[in-house]
Amino acid sequence: MTWESWRGTRHPLQAASKGERVVIIGTGENGAIAFEYFSYDSPHEVVAFSAEASFITSDAYCGLPVVPFEELAKAYPPEDYRAFVAVSDIQLNRVRQRLYQAVKAAGFDCVSCVSSHAFILRTAEIGENAFIQENVAVQHGCRVGENVFLGSGTCVGHGSTVEDDCYAGPHAVICGGCTVRRGTFLGANSCISACVTVAEDCLIGASAVVLKDTEPGRVYVGSPARPTSRDSYVTSGVTVG
Repeated sequence: MTWESWRGTRHPLQAASKGERVVIIGTGENGAIAFEYFSYDSPHEVVAFSAEASFITSDAYCGLPVVPFEELAKAYPPEDYRAFVAVSDIQLNRVRQRLYQAVKAAGFDCVSCVSSHAFILRTAEIGENAFIQENVAVQHGCRVGENVFLGSGTCVGHGSTVEDDCYAGPHAVICGGCTVRRGTFLGANSCISACVTVAEDCLIGASAVVLKDTEPGRVYVGSPARPTSRDSYVTSGVTVG
């Protein structure tokens, strides 16, 4: 496809397409949020929920059946259904990462949930199981990995990379030429300055402004952002700002 033929066309994940039948993995609040997004603004049809058997407290959620994950492939064969992992960002997304890997090992392909009100240029690459909310901007030449959450109003500047298993809260800003390494959490209204690399497993606090490269596994707060003595893995899921 030539540049000229792209004129007026949307990113493939936002283009009208044949919907898939989807099972959401997760029966907490994030599962309900994903269900509402799929129902409101997606060609896909959510047909069921799933969770590991020890976490199931009811046989229905949001009016749909809940299937133990251990029985998912039998009840909803991967050749006929797709999956979407929708759990919280606790433990630096490790729970979501583990479930995503388990879903893939069971033979499922995962869909992404991408708002039609996001601005995503066609040169951007988006991985599986991405959750991209409204008013997100993903600019020219960006790469967003697998299992990434981009909250409302987030901007990923031109040529930037957000690696797998990352989470960006509402209105996070990743300026041009940045790299956000795997497993990192960006708090609401945080800002990563141009051409900065955020190391693996960092936690960037709300409204923090990161002006230089970070060290792995650290918590950064303030403007300009400075590392704290806290461990990012332990701190994940706690309000930091």
